[in-house]
Amino acid sequence: MKPGVVLEGETMKISYKPIGIMHCELKDAASAPKFYSISKIKGTIEIYEPYTQGLLGLEELEHIVVLFHFHLSERYSLVQKRMAHGEMKGVFSLCSPMRPNPIGMSVLKLLKVERQLIYVDNVDLVDETPILDIKPYKPL
Repeated sequence: MKPGVVLEGETMKISYKPIGIMHCELKDAASAPKFYSISKIKGTIEIYEPYTQGLLGLEELEHIVVLFHFHLSERYSLVQKRMAHGEMKGVFSLCSPMRPNPIGMSVLKLLKVERQLIYVDNVDLVDETPILDIKPYKPL
């Protein structure tokens, strides 16, 4: 069986361990830019020791895709209004943090990598957001 997957009867329970944490000036979700594409905020992703070898070669990239856990999201709704305005839409057509699986994604500009620290721009995550994974950004 794969790590992080536990079979419980006929359902699967999936769990992940954070590989790091975001450090930035954003302390609450209300002050965070709604999309990384409009953010001018810089931050630092601290990668935990067991995962630092995974940073090898990362400095060659201009942008990275960061997958994270919406740790402040306490509930979800399958139908919501975009930023509390307009018509109702399904959560899968929105970037809302109120999701069945509170996983977020941002494309961040990579500034530099020093040891276990990744310096980034265009941050829309709040301080202390758990980081689940980092991938190279590959535009179409």
